[in-house]
Amino acid sequence: MTTHNTPHAQHCDRIRSNPKFQRLARQRARLAWSLSALVLGVYYGYMLVVAFAPGWLRLPLADGSQLTLGLPLGAGIIVLSWLLTGWYVRSANTRFDALSAEIVEEAQA
Repeated sequence: MTTHNTPHAQHCDRIRSNPKFQRLARQRARLAWSLSALVLGVYYGYMLVVAFAPGWLRLPLADGSQLTLGLPLGAGIIVLSWLLTGWYVRSANTRFDALSAEIVEEAQA
């Protein structure tokens, strides 16, 4: 149990009680959970298609083509995951880091 007499504990308490910190925590959690739900929904949707409509994934992309619909869809899911990860990293490195720096600066004042 942390005692609230130490300067470090007081500093942490000031940060936690800052409305900007609470907003930052909510925004980060909302973005992280939303992107996670989207990725999981897409992956599980693909698995449901694999389980219940595998013939659809074996359809050729064009007449006489050896490339089936399943391959670009699977690759698209991977690319979507990378893009969403990039979106989160960009948000964390710009908006969230700037707000974090503000919060720490206010707590040190």
